[in-house]
Amino acid sequence: MPPIERITPRSADLGEGLHVRRALPTRERRMIGAWCFLDHAGPVDFGPGGGMHVGAHPHTALQTFTWLIDGEVLHRDSLGNEQVIRPGQVNLMTAGHGIVHTEDSLPEARRLHAAQLWIALPPEHADCPPAFEHHPVLPQWAQDGCTLTLLAGRHGERQSPARLHSPLIGLDICSSGEAWLTLPLDPGFEYGILPLEGSLRIGDETFDSDAFACFAPGADSIHLELAAHTRLLVIGGVPFAQPVLMAWNFVGHSREAIAAAQRDWEAGNPRFGAVAGSTRRLVAPPLPWIGH
Repeated sequence: MPPIERITPRSADLGEGLHVRRALPTRERRMIGAWCFLDHAGPVDFGPGGGMHVGAHPHTALQTFTWLIDGEVLHRDSLGNEQVIRPGQVNLMTAGHGIVHTEDSLPEARRLHAAQLWIALPPEHADCPPAFEHHPVLPQWAQDGCTLTLLAGRHGERQSPARLHSPLIGLDICSSGEAWLTLPLDPGFEYGILPLEGSLRIGDETFDSDAFACFAPGADSIHLELAAHTRLLVIGGVPFAQPVLMAWNFVGHSREAIAAAQRDWEAGNPRFGAVAGSTRRLVAPPLPWIGH
């Protein structure tokens, strides 16, 4: 078993009282396979009109992957899609050449708990046409006192319906009581395990929602000890051939590609269309390498 690396997610403020714990990217680790971004939001309770309200903003060269545990969130995008995501469901949006979307908790919602991830597109797909898909039903099964849900990729004979462009996996593992689970792994994948609720023990180390456990390829299984009422997010994938660049909501394979996307966004280029019903358009911050 490769050594376990412990990473402390950093706190980030999304505005309007919504705080998240950001596990990827960090100074210690930029990616897990093609997974290049992981925010853990909540669980949080809020009053009328509260929750998640993210104005129109662009993306390129990635897929946004939303796994909702509690609450109701409305996704709207520049392709004309409007989709409410509810607990146990996945929204997968492929940005490719460029897309714009908004995310809003429904007015009647009073709670939010979610994982928001990005998947970097490989160079040959980075400029593909944008797309959106909603998956209300995912493969789910019971094993060793746990309920497992396959969010992305393949696990044994099971296959998630989410359409991907890199070999990777996403799993949700939930225990009601204490549980001991041996999880098969792909030796060619690197992995990250983030407790979303409760706590996890791997060997002599304990991890809770303030700790992200990461390890390199090489293992064919891992033994997990879950405390009662624990929920884990497991992500993995083949190490990305070349680390991607990220600036604000843009992913790219060169600074030039990201700079062009930002210019197009600021100029109102048709590459980034309008989102019906949206009155708030986010402003991109200066590119981090400008002036350095």
